[in-house]
Amino acid sequence: MREKPDLKDMAADWFHKKWGVPKDAYLECMTAYLNKETENGWYLCMLGDQIVGGLGVIDNDFHDRKDLSPNVCAVYTEEAHRGQGIAGNLLNLVVENMNKKGIAPIYLVTDHTGFYERYGWEFYCMAQGDDEPEQTRLYIHR
Repeated sequence: MREKPDLKDMAADWFHKKWGVPKDAYLECMTAYLNKETENGWYLCMLGDQIVGGLGVIDNDFHDRKDLSPNVCAVYTEEAHRGQGIAGNLLNLVVENMNKKGIAPIYLVTDHTGFYERYGWEFYCMAQGDDEPEQTRLYIHR
């Protein structure tokens, strides 16, 4: 997103619509990243002027393991574009960029099994999501 900061408002709106997290929360995180207050960033896959996939990196993705940071969050690919490697490419890009900055390991929470393992992620432990009745899987990429 640092390459195209003018996409911030559109991206915050897109993520908000996908995940229901307030748009202002995305704008706050994105602004901190664009202002270089953090290296936790936001990544988009564009097709023309449309966002078809994206994800972010934040300190904690709403779970009880506050000691495990940073976390990949909000991984999403538009349904019409799934199965084309978009999410996998974004995940690989994030890992590469974070490693270049000396930031490793990184984490993510998900209910999916099998997908993230294809991209080098390993199951690490179970974590309790904020306001969630069930625990969820927490993965690590070293």
